[in-house]
Amino acid sequence: MIETERLILRPWLKDDILPFSAINSDEEVMEYLPKCLSLEETVWFYNRIVAEHDRFGYGLYAVETKSDGLFIGYVGFHHFDFDAGFSPGVEIGWRLAKEYWNQGYATEAAKACLDYARINHLFNEIYSFTTVGNHRSERVMQKIGMSRVCFFTHPSLPEGHKLKPHVLYKLELCPTYQLKAEH
Repeated sequence: MIETERLILRPWLKDDILPFSAINSDEEVMEYLPKCLSLEETVWFYNRIVAEHDRFGYGLYAVETKSDGLFIGYVGFHHFDFDAGFSPGVEIGWRLAKEYWNQGYATEAAKACLDYARINHLFNEIYSFTTVGNHRSERVMQKIGMSRVCFFTHPSLPEGHKLKPHVLYKLELCPTYQLKAEH
């Protein structure tokens, strides 16, 4: 578990699935993703998140507010391996319910995740990427100290898809430390 002043980042619970599905089916939240997710797709995503956390010991954390204990989304790490020059790697990402936007929650939680990765020497570098035009996410990347590397076309999206153009950010975490054994 990771704590910040206002948030708790914790393992996922089955009780998170329904509010997570509500987030994933919100058109505004999913504006810069290929599509909204059904309940079944959310359950698949939930299972993938839990499996990745079990495999690596870290991952995308469920986020809840300390003030009321409500699940508000996720922030954390994901291993990616799509066909790109910077792949495979680890990304930091976030998805919060829109009523929690513009309150600094994504930045607060992402900074805590990066601190956790540094303290535990999880990996040397981390990436984040989003479609061109997603200025909210790009601003979080900047606030957590990441630097823009380049633009790229996301290989998982079909040619001509409006979300195919992406921007890539990177941050060196602990290049001088010995990392934990590879999983």
